[in-house]
Amino acid sequence: MNLLFLSRRIFLGDDSHSGLIHGGIIVDTEGIIRRVLRSAQEVNTYLYNTESESVYDFGDLVLMPGLIDPNVHINEPGRRDWEGFASATKAAAAGGFTTIIDRPTNAQPPTVSVAHLKAKTSTARGKIYVDVGFWGGLVPGNVDQLAPLLSAGVMGLQCTLCDPAAPVTQEFPAVNEAQLEEALTQLDQDQAEGEAVIAVHAELPLPTEIHPDEEAPREYGTFLVTRPPQMEISATQLLGRLACRHPRRCIHILNCSSGECLPLVEECRRQGGNLTVDTCPHYLALAAEEVPDCGTEFKTWPPIRERRNQEQLWQALRLGGAIRMIGSDHSPATPGARALTCGRGRGNFLRAWPGINSLQLSLPVVWTAANRRGSNLTIADIHRLMCQEPANLCGLSASKGRIADGYDADFCVWSPEEEFTVCPEQLYTATKATPYAGQRLRGVVHATVVRGLHVYQQFEGFGQPLGKVLLRRSSRKLVKFVSM
Repeated sequence: MNLLFLSRRIFLGDDSHSGLIHGGIIVDTEGIIRRVLRSAQEVNTYLYNTESESVYDFGDLVLMPGLIDPNVHINEPGRRDWEGFASATKAAAAGGFTTIIDRPTNAQPPTVSVAHLKAKTSTARGKIYVDVGFWGGLVPGNVDQLAPLLSAGVMGLQCTLCDPAAPVTQEFPAVNEAQLEEALTQLDQDQAEGEAVIAVHAELPLPTEIHPDEEAPREYGTFLVTRPPQMEISATQLLGRLACRHPRRCIHILNCSSGECLPLVEECRRQGGNLTVDTCPHYLALAAEEVPDCGTEFKTWPPIRERRNQEQLWQALRLGGAIRMIGSDHSPATPGARALTCGRGRGNFLRAWPGINSLQLSLPVVWTAANRRGSNLTIADIHRLMCQEPANLCGLSASKGRIADGYDADFCVWSPEEEFTVCPEQLYTATKATPYAGQRLRGVVHATVVRGLHVYQQFEGFGQPLGKVLLRRSSRKLVKFVSM
């Protein structure tokens, strides 16, 4: 028998209705939406005439399509103590996410070959609470692996224009413009992979390195001056040139922090390039002026910039703006790597691993920041930025991102009005340090549903790890493998 999900505030995420409805969603035993009841009268008629196996009534809570994060670092195999599949997907579920896409960089081995992809997928099965897809890695010397990786099911390819921090530097080195051009040309010649996305960490090394003040390593400004906006601007200019030379290819900029890059993105699009951008909750909600001494949990690449920079980012979130989506760039690490342990190295911004623990908090962080600034950000905008556009980017829009007949019954159930105080102990990530500790946030996730199954409930905790590994054969065919 079918399942029935009810709410007086359902956001469908389809073109036929942009507001909230009082209705219901009928889900079959395979976790697929079979019918949407668009009024209380339709619900009453259905209940009178039909017996459902279970009815879940969420009352006045908002029921919307499950969130999708295209920008998550899961460091297993190899660095599960930084973040593993079980802990990351629990955090995702508690944050309203039903699908996350893992970046290739921080695991051992990184996902730069089909063999390494298989190591990832075999490790994930049986551990994941939400659906997980994968980016494949593009590094110097693995051009021959790109087409096989895409054929094996990665959502797209990801590279960086600047070397990662130690200890990942040698494992996932940066590519230069010539190497990226070579990869794009080869992919363009392969008609079967004509729509594969290339995602890029967009910072270019400076021609002359900025030497920080080694006498003040615990001050955030000492670190901030070493990664000026020009690193992002130069990278965006490079990617704009490539996007115009390869107009069939979508090039996606990951975690953009500098508002000065956005006019370059818009100009590239006017010239015919397909250049897209995401930004992160921490760039929208946190400012350099707020970072305390020794607060290395705030450190990330690109860095959190000054408050004056945020206005450009918020303006670019509007429909049709330069920023298409929001991704967490969730990248925690152990306290030692983050320079958070006791000793002489504590609080050293110059030595700490760069990455923010934010996956579980992304929705309330964005929603709270919008409310505090008096922004007119709506639930429809949250859906577009944190669900619909990520689904489009990753080729999932045929089955995820909407509440409609034939789609996966993936739901985020939350209260936009409720507030809570962030306690690190309540985070489900492998490590707990977060720059949001102690903050009062608005927006509480009450339940997360993946294909009709409750994977998270606020007071009951988690169900079974029934998430699926998602492998995309092409933009037209998605193959799902059950995690059993």
